[in-house]
Amino acid sequence: MIEEPKAEYRTGIGTDIHRTVAGRKLMLGGVHVPYPIGLAGHSDGDVVLHAIIDALLGASGMGDIGTLFPDTDARWKDCDSKELVYIVKEKLEENRWEVVNVDVTIHTEQPRLEPLKGQIKRCIAGLLGIDFTAANVKAKTNEGLGEIGAGEAMAATAVALLRKKQRRGL
Repeated sequence: MIEEPKAEYRTGIGTDIHRTVAGRKLMLGGVHVPYPIGLAGHSDGDVVLHAIIDALLGASGMGDIGTLFPDTDARWKDCDSKELVYIVKEKLEENRWEVVNVDVTIHTEQPRLEPLKGQIKRCIAGLLGIDFTAANVKAKTNEGLGEIGAGEAMAATAVALLRKKQRRGL
C-alpha cells in the first residue's frame, strides 16, 4: 500500500505600525481610505499589507519585509504596497506555498473602518488569490491609550496559514 504524503501547513504572524502624517493618502489593505491624514513610511505606509507580508514571509520561512524590501532601497520609495504583495505571492508560488487564509486586525482610533472592512477584505482576497471567506478583517480602537489611542499612529497584526503544494505524481 502506497502511503500518501502528509500535507504541510505553516502559520506566520506579522505586525506593523506607522505614525500618522498630514499630506499623504491613507492606504489600508490596498484600499484608499478617505481621511485627512495618512501614514508615514518609505512605501505608501499600508500597515495592513505590511503585516500580511510579514505573516506570509514568516510562515514560509523567507524572512521579513525589511529584508526583502529595505527602506534604504530607492526602488520601494512611495511604492504601492500591493506591488509588494504580488512579489511575495510570486515567491510563495515559486516555493510551492499556497495561502489558505489570512486574518488581520487593524488598530486605529480613527477613522471608523466598519463601512470599509468588506472592501479591504475583498482587496486582500484578490491580491492573494484566495476566496473572500478566507480573508478576515477586524478593526479595534486602543480606547484612547498610547500613540494609537492619541491618533499619532496606526498598526496592524496579521496571521496567515500556508499549505505546501504537493509535487505532481506524488
